[in-house]
Amino acid sequence: MDMDPTKLAAAQHLLGARSETETVDLALDYVVSIGQEFAALDRLAALGGLEDPFAERPKARRVAER
Repeated sequence: MDMDPTKLAAAQHLLGARSETETVDLALDYVVSIGQEFAALDRLAALGGLEDPFAERPKARRVAER
């Protein structure tokens, strides 16, 4: 594989990997697990089990404005 050696070294340090091969393997494990987590959250949201934190909400009125 041809990859940026600086990124590989940074990932190896962050992951605490002993080799470049272990670094790539751990990074792939991480990406796959994140994908699985997002898929699970998508399924939960489809069932109505999550509230969208980015949805527009009506602004709360202050007591003084009434």
